[in-house]
Amino acid sequence: MSDDSRDDYRGSGLQFPDGFVWGSATAAYQVEGAAAEDGRGPSIWDTFSRTPGKVWAGDTGDVAADLYHRLEADLDLMASLGLGAYRFSVAWPRVQPTGRGPVNRAGLDFYSRLVDGLLARGIRPVATLYHWDLPQPLEDAGGWPVRATAEAFEEYAGVLGSALGDRVATWTTLNEPWCSAYLGYGSGAHAPGRTEPAAALAAVHHLNLAHGLAVRALRETSTGTPEMSVTLNMHVFRGVGDGAAEAVRMVDGLANRVFLQPMLVGGYPQDVLDDTAALTDWSFVRDGDAETVRQPLDVLGVNYYSTTRVRLWDGAGTRERADGHKDVGGSPWPGVDERVEFPASPGPYTDMGWNIDPAGLEEVLRHLSRTYPDQALMVTENGAAFPDEVVTGPDGRPAVHDADRVDYLRRHVTACHRALAAGVDLRGYVVWSLLDNFEWGYGYAKRFGIVRVDYDTQERVVKDSGRWFADLARTGLLPGA
Repeated sequence: MSDDSRDDYRGSGLQFPDGFVWGSATAAYQVEGAAAEDGRGPSIWDTFSRTPGKVWAGDTGDVAADLYHRLEADLDLMASLGLGAYRFSVAWPRVQPTGRGPVNRAGLDFYSRLVDGLLARGIRPVATLYHWDLPQPLEDAGGWPVRATAEAFEEYAGVLGSALGDRVATWTTLNEPWCSAYLGYGSGAHAPGRTEPAAALAAVHHLNLAHGLAVRALRETSTGTPEMSVTLNMHVFRGVGDGAAEAVRMVDGLANRVFLQPMLVGGYPQDVLDDTAALTDWSFVRDGDAETVRQPLDVLGVNYYSTTRVRLWDGAGTRERADGHKDVGGSPWPGVDERVEFPASPGPYTDMGWNIDPAGLEEVLRHLSRTYPDQALMVTENGAAFPDEVVTGPDGRPAVHDADRVDYLRRHVTACHRALAAGVDLRGYVVWSLLDNFEWGYGYAKRFGIVRVDYDTQERVVKDSGRWFADLARTGLLPGA
């Protein structure tokens, strides 16, 4: 590797160890469709996406990528890409339409067919219990800010453990609880669209509690030997200006440590409790909760896309809010939002407006390894949206030459290789996303897939990035430039 490639993370010819897992990921509401079929109940994202003004162009996940009806073909597609693992999420309202009580057998059967289909093709099933689609009746009863939702999640986890725990390779309790708590109940950018700072902090705890309760329930009900995990979207902050360290401390507490510490060590960081004391006394934390939340994990999932600049705000002028998240008026930084601001990060950028900084991925992997040296890690999401152009290939069929996405993936996979070389116990890399899909508040305006979806015809077209990733998955060797 040349000095230049070391600087820009454009490695080639890098060999990954045997057993390193290469996979791709999706989430139920983003790809399944069949929103009102076979007994599925409504989720908060059904409600939110149908509320005028909440999602770009009024898009919904009613059809999405129609994976529910195209399961066998999409499983064959995964096999053709040489995937070693497929990370999918289970739609809670498809399994328990009201969030508690009666189980929808048709919903469970769908996921059973999915798991069996993966195993038949030699692909590891990595099942996420919660990727943001809370059953609407649970939100009507208070949602994540109330303890009963965590207790319902424990019941739901037991249902899945009993039904699929003999075959699932890895259980992931939650995907990005930061988003569920702060974007759902603080900023209002995600479902259910509430802007209640104290409720967002209560949601943080009840999501943490739900994680611990679910791990216990899954261990009790799974008859196989699945690994236990959770996936966190790790924020990498770049402090700027006078007081940079203090600015980073505040936002790192809310973004990272308020999940990492209770899950891996126990209890909440005192500085976070102090920073948010004007909003809540944290009395929703009960005796025994710390022990429940802290459950041994086989792997910690790391989602990474970009870095974020932060500095202390002097209160003068317009506060900069380029934190990478859709701004709809509320704040995802309860307790510190009036003390910090987020200047724009230097480019280049993806179509989401996120800066491209592969060094941040190496940095966070090495930091986690130093801080929690006995904890195995896996990159469970990494990828990029770009404005793909469809052209006609030599065979007369549609083609997508997404060189910018290939370059993004090359640089971040190189970051993973460097982390491994530094001694990080990194078990695998999962690209986001397998398919173009419903990108939450951005609807169908942003495309992350290594496979293009024509939303009018549901035709799948493997992009150049998909072919590139397939070579990597089959050989464990980073392809040449």
